[in-house]
Amino acid sequence: MTEEFKTSKPIYSQIADRIIQQFVRGEIKPGEKLPSVREMAIQSGVNPNTIQRTYGELERMGVVESKRGQGTFMTEQIDMKKKLRADIQKEMIETFIQNMRGIGVEDGEISQAVEQFLTEKEKTGDD
Repeated sequence: MTEEFKTSKPIYSQIADRIIQQFVRGEIKPGEKLPSVREMAIQSGVNPNTIQRTYGELERMGVVESKRGQGTFMTEQIDMKKKLRADIQKEMIETFIQNMRGIGVEDGEISQAVEQFLTEKEKTGDD
């Protein structure tokens, strides 16, 4: 199963983002072994060098650790999942705010629109 990638961001970075999101959502558990570079490359439909770079970047960030002869494992640091979740949340909010300002919506209107949106969702029970 090959994945779709955006041209605006390097593939290795997009794969790293997906792994981080899976970790934050609980789909990948702390300490869980990731697929080998070769397996992940096949799953993603990319060159193994791309996955090697992905894993290297994740290791540099402290999200994974490589154990020689055993493979690559998600971190077991308790606070990492919280930190990653907060980082993703902040990035999404910044993007949202920039987009809203880009169409001329002022900060007060953004807050009001978000509150109204959440109130309506709560009333209808939609997620």
